[in-house]
Amino acid sequence: MMTRVWPLVAVLALAVAPALASDPFASDWAASAKSRARLIADGAGGAGVEIELAPGAITYWRDPGDSGLPPTFDFSGSRNVARAEAAFPAPTRIAEPDGSVAIGYREAVVFPVRVSPGAVSQPSTLRLTITYAVCEKICLPARATLILDLPNGVSGPYARILTQARAGVPTLMAPAELGMEATATESRAWRLCFAADPAGARQAFFEAPGGFDLTAKAEGQVGGRECFALALRDALTEAAAPIAIRVTLVGSDRAVETALTLEAGK
Repeated sequence: MMTRVWPLVAVLALAVAPALASDPFASDWAASAKSRARLIADGAGGAGVEIELAPGAITYWRDPGDSGLPPTFDFSGSRNVARAEAAFPAPTRIAEPDGSVAIGYREAVVFPVRVSPGAVSQPSTLRLTITYAVCEKICLPARATLILDLPNGVSGPYARILTQARAGVPTLMAPAELGMEATATESRAWRLCFAADPAGARQAFFEAPGGFDLTAKAEGQVGGRECFALALRDALTEAAAPIAIRVTLVGSDRAVETALTLEAGK
Protein backbone atom coordinates (compact mmCIF):
# COMPACT_ATOMS: atom_id res chain seq x y z
CA MET A 1 0.00 0.00 0.00
CA MET A 2 1.35 3.44 -0.92
CA THR A 3 2.17 5.71 2.00
CA ARG A 4 0.74 9.10 1.15
CA VAL A 5 2.09 12.33 2.61
CA TRP A 6 -0.57 14.60 4.08
CA PRO A 7 0.99 17.96 5.06
CA LEU A 8 -0.79 19.58 7.98
CA VAL A 9 -0.83 22.92 6.15
CA ALA A 10 -2.75 21.27 3.32
CA VAL A 11 -5.96 20.94 5.33
CA LEU A 12 -7.64 23.66 3.33
CA ALA A 13 -10.67 25.73 4.23
CA LEU A 14 -11.71 27.02 0.81
CA ALA A 15 -13.74 30.10 -0.01
CA VAL A 16 -17.51 29.97 0.13
CA ALA A 17 -19.03 30.60 -3.28
CA PRO A 18 -21.77 33.26 -3.16
CA ALA A 19 -25.33 32.25 -3.96
CA LEU A 20 -25.52 34.92 -6.67
CA ALA A 21 -22.57 34.27 -8.97
CA SER A 22 -21.84 35.99 -12.28
CA ASP A 23 -22.99 32.77 -13.98
CA PRO A 24 -26.53 31.93 -12.75
CA PHE A 25 -26.02 28.28 -13.70
CA ALA A 26 -22.78 27.77 -11.72
CA SER A 27 -21.30 28.68 -8.38
CA ASP A 28 -17.92 30.38 -8.25
CA TRP A 29 -14.94 28.04 -8.38
CA ALA A 30 -13.41 27.12 -5.01
CA ALA A 31 -9.71 26.64 -5.71
CA SER A 32 -7.07 24.58 -3.91
CA ALA A 33 -3.41 23.95 -4.67
CA LYS A 34 -4.07 21.13 -7.17
CA SER A 35 -7.77 21.41 -7.99
CA ARG A 36 -10.89 23.54 -8.08
CA ALA A 37 -14.56 22.66 -7.53
CA ARG A 38 -17.96 24.20 -8.25
CA LEU A 39 -21.67 23.42 -8.52
CA ILE A 40 -23.36 23.53 -11.92
CA ALA A 41 -27.05 23.33 -12.89
CA ASP A 42 -28.85 22.33 -16.08
CA GLY A 43 -31.84 24.67 -15.70
CA ALA A 44 -34.27 21.75 -15.36
CA GLY A 45 -33.78 21.03 -11.67
CA GLY A 46 -30.65 18.90 -12.06
CA ALA A 47 -27.19 19.72 -10.77
CA GLY A 48 -23.65 18.42 -10.56
CA VAL A 49 -20.37 18.82 -8.69
CA GLU A 50 -17.54 19.59 -11.09
CA ILE A 51 -13.91 19.07 -10.07
CA GLU A 52 -10.98 20.03 -12.27
CA LEU A 53 -7.54 18.65 -11.44
CA ALA A 54 -4.02 19.87 -12.12
CA PRO A 55 -2.01 17.87 -14.71
CA GLY A 56 -0.88 14.59 -13.17
CA ALA A 57 -3.23 14.83 -10.18
CA ILE A 58 -6.00 12.37 -9.38
CA THR A 59 -9.03 12.20 -7.12
CA TYR A 60 -10.93 9.19 -5.88
CA TRP A 61 -14.02 7.04 -6.34
CA ARG A 62 -16.17 5.92 -3.39
CA ASP A 63 -13.70 2.98 -3.01
CA PRO A 64 -10.29 4.65 -3.39
CA GLY A 65 -8.27 1.48 -3.90
CA ASP A 66 -4.97 0.87 -2.12
CA SER A 67 -4.75 4.41 -0.76
CA GLY A 68 -6.51 7.76 -0.77
CA LEU A 69 -9.84 8.98 0.56
CA PRO A 70 -13.28 8.99 -1.09
CA PRO A 71 -15.13 12.29 -1.49
CA THR A 72 -17.94 13.19 0.89
CA PHE A 73 -20.94 15.36 0.04
CA ASP A 74 -22.97 17.21 2.68
CA PHE A 75 -26.09 19.00 1.38
CA SER A 76 -27.64 19.52 4.81
CA GLY A 77 -27.57 23.31 4.55
CA SER A 78 -29.66 23.44 1.37
CA ARG A 79 -32.93 25.37 1.20
CA ASN A 80 -36.21 23.88 -0.07
CA VAL A 81 -34.46 20.62 -0.91
CA ALA A 82 -36.05 17.42 0.36
CA ARG A 83 -33.12 15.31 -0.83
CA ALA A 84 -29.88 15.77 -2.77
CA GLU A 85 -27.68 12.80 -3.61
CA ALA A 86 -24.46 12.74 -5.62
CA ALA A 87 -23.83 9.79 -7.95
CA PHE A 88 -20.41 8.39 -8.86
CA PRO A 89 -19.44 8.09 -12.53
CA ALA A 90 -17.63 4.90 -13.53
CA PRO A 91 -14.01 5.02 -12.33
CA THR A 92 -10.78 3.64 -13.69
CA ARG A 93 -7.78 1.95 -12.12
CA ILE A 94 -4.72 4.17 -11.87
CA ALA A 95 -1.31 2.56 -11.43
CA GLU A 96 0.93 4.22 -8.85
CA PRO A 97 4.75 4.35 -9.08
CA ASP A 98 5.19 1.96 -6.13
CA GLY A 99 2.99 -0.71 -7.69
CA SER A 100 -0.17 0.09 -5.72
CA VAL A 101 -3.42 0.88 -7.52
CA ALA A 102 -5.79 3.79 -6.98
CA ILE A 103 -9.40 3.87 -8.17
CA GLY A 104 -10.67 7.21 -9.34
CA TYR A 105 -10.41 9.96 -11.92
CA ARG A 106 -7.80 12.01 -13.79
CA GLU A 107 -8.06 15.52 -15.20
CA ALA A 108 -11.70 16.23 -14.30
CA VAL A 109 -14.91 14.64 -13.06
CA VAL A 110 -18.54 15.68 -12.73
CA PHE A 111 -20.62 13.99 -10.03
CA PRO A 112 -24.30 14.29 -11.04
CA VAL A 113 -26.61 15.33 -8.21
CA ARG A 114 -30.22 14.15 -8.08
CA VAL A 115 -32.23 16.90 -6.42
CA SER A 116 -35.70 16.39 -4.98
CA PRO A 117 -37.21 19.79 -4.14
CA GLY A 118 -39.34 20.49 -1.10
CA ALA A 119 -42.15 22.71 -2.32
CA VAL A 120 -42.15 22.47 -6.12
CA SER A 121 -43.55 25.98 -6.47
CA GLN A 122 -40.70 27.52 -4.45
CA PRO A 123 -37.07 28.14 -5.55
CA SER A 124 -34.38 25.80 -4.27
CA THR A 125 -30.83 26.52 -3.18
CA LEU A 126 -28.10 23.90 -2.98
CA ARG A 127 -25.50 24.34 -0.27
CA LEU A 128 -22.76 21.74 -0.44
CA THR A 129 -19.80 21.09 1.79
CA ILE A 130 -17.48 18.73 -0.06
CA THR A 131 -14.28 17.11 1.14
CA TYR A 132 -12.04 15.20 -1.25
CA ALA A 133 -8.42 14.21 -1.73
CA VAL A 134 -6.16 15.32 -4.56
CA CYS A 135 -3.01 13.27 -5.01
CA GLU A 136 0.10 13.59 -7.13
CA LYS A 137 3.45 13.09 -5.39
CA ILE A 138 1.75 14.04 -2.14
CA CYS A 139 -1.92 14.05 -1.13
CA LEU A 140 -3.72 17.28 -0.37
CA PRO A 141 -7.08 17.11 1.42
CA ALA A 142 -9.47 19.76 0.07
CA ARG A 143 -12.67 21.18 1.52
CA ALA A 144 -15.08 23.63 -0.07
CA THR A 145 -18.49 25.09 0.64
CA LEU A 146 -20.46 25.82 -2.53
CA ILE A 147 -23.82 27.55 -2.88
CA LEU A 148 -26.05 27.78 -5.96
CA ASP A 149 -29.63 28.90 -6.50
CA LEU A 150 -31.10 26.34 -8.89
CA PRO A 151 -32.60 27.86 -12.04
CA ASN A 152 -35.67 26.00 -13.25
CA GLY A 153 -37.61 26.04 -16.50
CA VAL A 154 -34.82 27.63 -18.52
CA SER A 155 -32.14 26.19 -20.79
CA GLY A 156 -28.70 26.20 -19.21
CA PRO A 157 -25.22 25.94 -20.77
CA TYR A 158 -24.30 22.89 -18.65
CA ALA A 159 -27.21 20.66 -19.67
CA ARG A 160 -25.05 18.66 -22.09
CA ILE A 161 -22.23 18.23 -19.55
CA LEU A 162 -24.68 16.93 -16.95
CA THR A 163 -26.37 14.62 -19.45
CA GLN A 164 -22.97 13.10 -20.25
CA ALA A 165 -22.13 12.81 -16.56
CA ARG A 166 -25.39 11.00 -15.82
CA ALA A 167 -24.72 8.66 -18.75
CA GLY A 168 -21.37 7.79 -17.15
CA VAL A 169 -22.98 6.54 -13.94
CA PRO A 170 -23.26 2.73 -13.95
CA THR A 171 -26.72 1.38 -14.75
CA LEU A 172 -28.30 -0.72 -12.01
CA MET A 173 -28.98 -4.32 -13.07
CA ALA A 174 -29.99 -7.53 -11.36
CA PRO A 175 -27.34 -10.29 -11.09
CA ALA A 176 -29.49 -12.57 -13.27
CA GLU A 177 -29.42 -10.01 -16.10
CA LEU A 178 -25.62 -10.29 -16.10
CA GLY A 179 -25.61 -14.07 -15.78
CA MET A 180 -23.80 -13.56 -12.47
CA GLU A 181 -23.48 -16.19 -9.79
CA ALA A 182 -21.10 -16.90 -6.92
CA THR A 183 -20.19 -20.36 -5.65
CA ALA A 184 -18.50 -20.87 -2.29
CA THR A 185 -15.16 -22.67 -2.63
CA GLU A 186 -14.08 -22.39 1.01
CA SER A 187 -15.52 -20.95 4.21
CA ARG A 188 -14.38 -17.43 3.25
CA ALA A 189 -13.87 -17.73 -0.51
CA TRP A 190 -16.03 -17.79 -3.64
CA ARG A 191 -15.77 -18.14 -7.39
CA LEU A 192 -17.82 -15.42 -9.05
CA CYS A 193 -18.61 -15.64 -12.76
CA PHE A 194 -20.70 -13.59 -15.18
CA ALA A 195 -21.34 -13.37 -18.90
CA ALA A 196 -18.41 -11.94 -20.85
CA ASP A 197 -18.97 -8.65 -22.62
CA PRO A 198 -19.07 -9.11 -26.44
CA ALA A 199 -17.63 -5.59 -26.81
CA GLY A 200 -14.41 -6.58 -25.02
CA ALA A 201 -12.77 -6.78 -21.62
CA ARG A 202 -14.22 -4.86 -18.68
CA GLN A 203 -12.76 -3.52 -15.48
CA ALA A 204 -14.45 -5.12 -12.48
CA PHE A 205 -14.70 -3.46 -9.06
CA PHE A 206 -15.87 -5.29 -5.93
CA GLU A 207 -17.05 -3.57 -2.72
CA ALA A 208 -17.86 -5.20 0.60
CA PRO A 209 -19.70 -3.60 3.52
CA GLY A 210 -17.77 -1.96 6.34
CA GLY A 211 -15.78 -4.35 8.48
CA PHE A 212 -14.90 -6.68 5.60
CA ASP A 213 -11.84 -6.59 3.34
CA LEU A 214 -12.69 -8.21 0.02
CA THR A 215 -9.99 -9.20 -2.49
CA ALA A 216 -10.57 -10.37 -6.06
CA LYS A 217 -8.25 -12.19 -8.46
CA ALA A 218 -9.14 -12.49 -12.14
CA GLU A 219 -9.22 -16.03 -13.50
CA GLY A 220 -9.81 -15.03 -17.12
CA GLN A 221 -12.57 -16.05 -19.51
CA VAL A 222 -13.83 -19.61 -19.70
CA GLY A 223 -16.66 -20.64 -22.02
CA GLY A 224 -17.84 -17.08 -22.62
CA ARG A 225 -17.80 -16.21 -18.93
CA GLU A 226 -15.49 -13.98 -16.89
CA CYS A 227 -14.54 -15.41 -13.51
CA PHE A 228 -12.92 -14.07 -10.34
CA ALA A 229 -11.72 -15.70 -7.13
CA LEU A 230 -13.06 -13.70 -4.19
CA ALA A 231 -11.80 -13.90 -0.62
CA LEU A 232 -12.57 -12.13 2.64
CA ARG A 233 -9.55 -11.33 4.78
CA ASP A 234 -11.71 -10.83 7.88
CA ALA A 235 -13.33 -13.88 9.46
CA LEU A 236 -16.81 -14.58 8.15
CA THR A 237 -18.87 -16.39 10.73
CA GLU A 238 -22.27 -17.94 10.30
CA ALA A 239 -23.70 -15.02 12.23
CA ALA A 240 -22.28 -12.59 9.65
CA ALA A 241 -23.54 -14.49 6.61
CA PRO A 242 -24.97 -13.91 4.11
CA ILE A 243 -23.05 -10.80 3.06
CA ALA A 244 -24.07 -8.43 0.26
CA ILE A 245 -21.39 -7.01 -2.03
CA ARG A 246 -21.58 -4.45 -4.80
CA VAL A 247 -20.07 -5.27 -8.21
CA THR A 248 -19.36 -2.60 -10.83
CA LEU A 249 -18.38 -3.56 -14.38
CA VAL A 250 -16.93 -0.88 -16.64
CA GLY A 251 -16.64 -1.65 -20.35
CA SER A 252 -15.76 0.38 -23.41
CA ASP A 253 -19.37 1.23 -24.19
CA ARG A 254 -21.21 1.08 -20.85
CA ALA A 255 -20.92 0.56 -17.11
CA VAL A 256 -23.27 -1.51 -14.95
CA GLU A 257 -23.66 -2.13 -11.23
CA THR A 258 -25.34 -4.88 -9.27
CA ALA A 259 -25.75 -6.14 -5.70
CA LEU A 260 -24.93 -9.76 -5.03
CA THR A 261 -25.36 -11.86 -1.89
CA LEU A 262 -22.51 -14.19 -0.93
CA GLU A 263 -23.66 -17.20 1.02
CA ALA A 264 -21.29 -18.69 3.59
CA GLY A 265 -19.34 -21.75 2.51
CA LYS A 266 -19.19 -24.97 4.44
